[in-house]
Amino acid sequence: MPYGKPTQDSALDKEVTIHTLHKMKAEKEKFVTVALYDAPMSAMAKKSGVQVLLVGDSLGMTVLGYDSTIPVTMEQMIYHVEAVRRGNNKSLIMGDMPFMSYATPEDAMKNATRIMQAGAHMVKMEGGEWLAETVKMLSDRGIPVCAHLGLTPQSVNKLGGYRVQGRSDEQARIMLKDAKLLDQAGADLLVLECVPSTLAQEITAAVSMPTIGIGAGAETDAQVLVINDILGLTEQPPKFSKNFLVESEDIPGSLKKFVGDVRTGVFPGPEHTFG
Repeated sequence: MPYGKPTQDSALDKEVTIHTLHKMKAEKEKFVTVALYDAPMSAMAKKSGVQVLLVGDSLGMTVLGYDSTIPVTMEQMIYHVEAVRRGNNKSLIMGDMPFMSYATPEDAMKNATRIMQAGAHMVKMEGGEWLAETVKMLSDRGIPVCAHLGLTPQSVNKLGGYRVQGRSDEQARIMLKDAKLLDQAGADLLVLECVPSTLAQEITAAVSMPTIGIGAGAETDAQVLVINDILGLTEQPPKFSKNFLVESEDIPGSLKKFVGDVRTGVFPGPEHTFG
């Protein structure tokens, strides 16, 4: 797959929209996503050319000291979405829907409305076929959705830990089917976390929505890392992450390095990928 030219030396000069990202997929141009949680980092990401910001419920572990994402509340998510939005008026901002905030379509509508009113441009939810009805309902009512398949951290207790998903033929078949159903239901983006690179490549080719990989190989339409991993702040970093600060002079430099390496196809390498 050919890659677009890197833009690590220029700040975003235009507002990034869903249309922007779909156009980039069509033109086989990579885009970059960073999960972060506050206004200063949000502003720095804009200056570094990061197209998409994810205000993830990963803040439970990276900021709040929980051992999983499950304790994170709507109020905490709203607080951090508001902070990130105040720091950035160009990147597209996604807000995670926390654990059990979208268990029913009615819950999803109520809570997605709150996330959007806090400043997000899109909400993100974990789940497969069962989520398609909710995705369609939100999409029909003007709330964009980023779906999330593979390792879904809110289901860590059901999955038996933080494990690679989709390695068996049956798991791969189900995940591909789920991705197509969510695409048809109106999802605008899809995160693929900790899945074999060949499966991620197959899903990326099979759906119209752009895919964002994390531990899913280099053939997704975009990559995402948590800011703590980019800056080497994680005590036991996952295999798919990389400390970009060690190759840079400062924090802005590390973000620009991440952007450039994703845009040119340097990151992720084989050492960050699951077979």
